[in-house]
Amino acid sequence: MIICDLCGEAKDCLQKEIEGKEYDICSECWNQLAQKLRGKGRVVDRETVFLPPPEVIKEREDDDPGPLPGEPPKIWGGTDAILH
Repeated sequence: MIICDLCGEAKDCLQKEIEGKEYDICSECWNQLAQKLRGKGRVVDRETVFLPPPEVIKEREDDDPGPLPGEPPKIWGGTDAILH
């Protein structure tokens, strides 16, 4: 026998979790509470949301990647025309 948290009488109670807290509630009190709460509360609207597929980023093998932000640009020069 456990003391009901609602009516305070020693009865066979079940543990019920309400808003993250556990209560010992007898079946009589639970039925009354369930009837009071019937039809109340928020409607749970769970619709399926389809996300677009992730974009595939292809790296180009023939292009040299540019400098990262904040780095100076790379300047490529040829050594064919060296003046003496």
